[in-house]
Amino acid sequence: MREDQLIQLLRERGEEGVEALLQYYGPLMRYVIAPILPDPRDREECLWEVAMRVWQKIHLYDPQRGSWNSWLTALTRNTALNRAQRLEEQSQQLTDTLPDRAPTPEESLLHRERQEELQRAIQRLSPGERMLFYRRYYYLQPISQIARELGLTQRAAEGRLYRLKKRLYHQLKGGSQ
Repeated sequence: MREDQLIQLLRERGEEGVEALLQYYGPLMRYVIAPILPDPRDREECLWEVAMRVWQKIHLYDPQRGSWNSWLTALTRNTALNRAQRLEEQSQQLTDTLPDRAPTPEESLLHRERQEELQRAIQRLSPGERMLFYRRYYYLQPISQIARELGLTQRAAEGRLYRLKKRLYHQLKGGSQ
């Protein structure tokens, strides 16, 4: 089934659209979920949650803004991260005596500015470096998996990541490198 056919099925709200999504894109979605959720049961529940979100939000997909794979992997990643966060919050027994630590407007502005600066620094990386960065720090893939899939030794992948982080650190601190 072609990508445009699948998207049309989802937009028509047919059950076969969700089935086709899981059949053709289930492996990709599992690949994104796996490093974020270690428990297989949580992964399967998350997969179904992603399918439901795609079903609900397919009207938001715009091919002019990005590819189908990018949209689907971002939705999958965010759903998995939200689920991991919910699971972590449930496992912690927080008491009501802890004060609410909401950021001040100044802290929010500084955080947003730092994020924008980091995004600009990442965009200055070569495509290969950017992919390495995203695989490790956005998709949270283990170094062993990255090394295996890129045909590197684990030590070589670690070295590249170390040098990449060091260069980004210097760029963000105003140094030259």
